[in-house]
Amino acid sequence: MSYAQSPKKTGLPREVVKWLQSLDLSFYPKNVRRDLSSGYLVAEIFSRYYPQDFPEHSYDKGTSLSAKQKNWSRLEQALQKQNLHLLKEVVDGTIHCKPGAAELLVQEVYTILTNRSIMDIEGPELDFTDQEYQELLPTVARSTASKAIKNNLRITEIMAKPDISTNQRRAEVILHRHLEHKAAERALNPELCSSSTWSGAVVSFKEIKVRQPVRRSLVNY
Repeated sequence: MSYAQSPKKTGLPREVVKWLQSLDLSFYPKNVRRDLSSGYLVAEIFSRYYPQDFPEHSYDKGTSLSAKQKNWSRLEQALQKQNLHLLKEVVDGTIHCKPGAAELLVQEVYTILTNRSIMDIEGPELDFTDQEYQELLPTVARSTASKAIKNNLRITEIMAKPDISTNQRRAEVILHRHLEHKAAERALNPELCSSSTWSGAVVSFKEIKVRQPVRRSLVNY
């Protein structure tokens, strides 16, 4: 039996949905994780409040990594002019389509632009991994160590920062967290876990050469 990947949180608070619908955007973000990652729709949202500082024609509708980076760089400059700030971790998570990041970002934008708080927004901990989804699965269906790294380290993250040591550290953090959860599972259900489960591992990366993307889309959403 296979289990499809599921985002941490797919919905938005009702007040945020109504607010987005009232902005008369060029399209409504039906898939928030995909539709906000390029930054174009985020710029369009800000343009409704600051039309001079966020001209829509200055942003690319493309979904390539280079288009995303250019859009978010322009967004950062325009936000600084208005003394507005978005959390870097949330922006990075949105760019790389991490679970829960785009949902949190659009709520943050809503709060900035409307000065309204969201009553049911989750706590301050930023965890843009698939761990919550993994915990919903039966123990035997949860990710292996290699799958955990693949699920939580996006190819666009590696392309944005192709430095080997940086990506090795990222992978080791994911692996360490995975092994911690496995150890907790063994403690709770010792009869379900094999004695051969990893007690440690080394993650290695080969050097890769990243050229400027030529295709419009680098990631399958």
